[in-house]
Amino acid sequence: QVQLVESGGGLVQAGGSLRLSCAASRSIFSINVMAWYRQAPGKERELVASITDGGSTNYADSVKGRFTIARDNAKDTVYLQMNSLKPEDTAVYYCNSLPRIRAYWGQGTQVTVSS
Repeated sequence: QVQLVESGGGLVQAGGSLRLSCAASRSIFSINVMAWYRQAPGKERELVASITDGGSTNYADSVKGRFTIARDNAKDTVYLQMNSLKPEDTAVYYCNSLPRIRAYWGQGTQVTVSS
């Protein structure tokens, strides 16, 4: 069973940057699409970005041009580089496959962007 552990979150001022990491307990090479999701208090969990095993990416309109998703299959890790952060980016960030698999959800990592 795959276990995913997110890290790299923190408190940052608006306009700042963070890089999130998602470490897998086993190889993610066979997972066709990996993704980052986020959930703010009182809101539904939303898809932020995805990346295929071939490197094709897709982004939510709200983060397009600011966030970059990457994967390193050799390291069993998925990254999310977040630049030009805005207060509305504040949320708990999770990684998972796309489509999501319920058992893969980790604890997430908190990102807080101050104005």
